[in-house]
Amino acid sequence: MELMEGLLSRRSVRKYQDKAISKDVLEQIIKAGQYAPSAHNTQPWEFLVVEDKEALKHFRVMQRSALFAENAAAVIIVCGREDLSYSREKEHWSYIDIDCSAATENILLAAHALGLGACWCGISPMTGPISAVKEYFKLPDNVKPFSIVVLGYPADDSKQPERYNPERIHWEKW
Repeated sequence: MELMEGLLSRRSVRKYQDKAISKDVLEQIIKAGQYAPSAHNTQPWEFLVVEDKEALKHFRVMQRSALFAENAAAVIIVCGREDLSYSREKEHWSYIDIDCSAATENILLAAHALGLGACWCGISPMTGPISAVKEYFKLPDNVKPFSIVVLGYPADDSKQPERYNPERIHWEKW
């Protein structure tokens, strides 16, 4: 798939076939996530792959917007290592969510290019889902769950609706 075609045709998919995703395909998708840009090239991400059906069912408790994960083949939880993220502690900011956003988008695009459907469900900055995911999956203290990417082979072939809106483009000044 050509890059622009992939960018313009990717959509969120929430209904999946009952079909497993090979480890090789999951690794290709995660590799794409690891090639995302990050502030000062810190690459502060970690990825947790979940395929266990009971754990997939539990997402409805941890993050209600991911309740359809129970019918997916897998979930990739994109996490950020707070000890690796470019930040300024005294100014109370970090690029961790921005870096993890870039990795998440790369994962979505790679999944689409490989014929999978995917949907990004947020965890950060919501304290409840962050705590629930950290506790359920026993994440280390320095690891912050950022997003849930639900994956599977699409159950239908719905197309991305047109999103281009020239009225939202401003040239030189607002």
